[in-house]
Amino acid sequence: MRSRLIRLCVLLGFCGVFLVTFLSIFLGVFLGAADSAIAANAVTWQPLPAASGEYRKAIALRDWHFPEDFGPHNDYQTEWWYYTGNLETEEGRPFGFQLTFFRQAISPTAATVAAASTPSRWRTNQIYSAHFTVSDIAGSGFYVDERFSRNAIGLAGAEALPYRVWLNDWSATELEPGRVRLQAQSEGVAIDLTVQQTRPPVLQGDRGLSVKGLEPGNASYYYSLVQQPTSGTVTIQGQSFSVQGKTWKDHEFSTSALTAGTVGWDWFSIQLEDGAALMLYQLRHEDGTPEITSAGTFISASGETTHLNHDDWTIRVLKTWTSPRSKAVYPAQWQIRIPRLDLVLEGRSRLADQELNTSTATYWEGATAFEGTRQDQPIRGEGYVELTGYATRLDSLLSESTP
Repeated sequence: MRSRLIRLCVLLGFCGVFLVTFLSIFLGVFLGAADSAIAANAVTWQPLPAASGEYRKAIALRDWHFPEDFGPHNDYQTEWWYYTGNLETEEGRPFGFQLTFFRQAISPTAATVAAASTPSRWRTNQIYSAHFTVSDIAGSGFYVDERFSRNAIGLAGAEALPYRVWLNDWSATELEPGRVRLQAQSEGVAIDLTVQQTRPPVLQGDRGLSVKGLEPGNASYYYSLVQQPTSGTVTIQGQSFSVQGKTWKDHEFSTSALTAGTVGWDWFSIQLEDGAALMLYQLRHEDGTPEITSAGTFISASGETTHLNHDDWTIRVLKTWTSPRSKAVYPAQWQIRIPRLDLVLEGRSRLADQELNTSTATYWEGATAFEGTRQDQPIRGEGYVELTGYATRLDSLLSESTP
């Protein structure tokens, strides 16, 4: 893995620091939201401004401003815009997709400006990468691609007004306030989708401050857009399908890392048919126990949020799947119980093989179906699940990145 990243850095012309920063931060930053009780009671960080030449950190509550905060936050080391969706044709043929854009700073903005002796359109301290997948569930096909580029001469970047994130011809582009077009294509597969924002952003964690560990600054700023109606086309091997469904968007930025001893995480985004939504993440220790900063959020159909502590739920694995490539054994079916919400869900992967083998890590992320009961009433839903640390322990990967 390390040799592949080095070759990639040479091809793109990036300095050696990219190898260390990109791998460590990609593995160190993860999806989820910590309960406000953790932020308020267990963490006593003091808000301090970033010194010149340092990245900013998620230390204190921030004042959110939309639509400006849809755009980039270059003073933080890592940021991503993450779209996943469950779609189907009028006849009921199902698809899933993921389109994620990552921004990675290789030096603080102030330090880069100070070091620049001559202007150059190629100079940048921001690297972009993107993952694109399509799950053809009926056809048992899983299509994966990734790209890298620099934030220079228009190759990749992000803007707030109007909102746009892109890497070459992969993009999320605002058509008008609240409507975004997603476009990506790779060998044999493409998406062209319009996503409609119908609800205000959900601020995860404590009003958008998502605590990831008890170390000072080990947190991110994080919001989600849920239950977004989506329509457009999915193209598989030259055949285009008109589809509609729902998309989930996460946007997160931080300068943080995993707490020592964390081997991976299980992350769930679930959009229920009654209009409610649920996000859970569970960080795993080596013995399988969750870290206390594992948490989640339940969003009712009317938009009310309930933040969940790690001890508010239990997740029981009912079935596993073994990758023929990495030999990793992934959960493939779960039972989720949240007594506080009187909610029981059983989830299953809609396609067994949705494993990504990327330049930085091998992980599983794919379309998932759910059904169960809430307050003794039947309920169904769809979503995405991300499983990391099963192919390779994340702490061992982090030690590999140390020079």
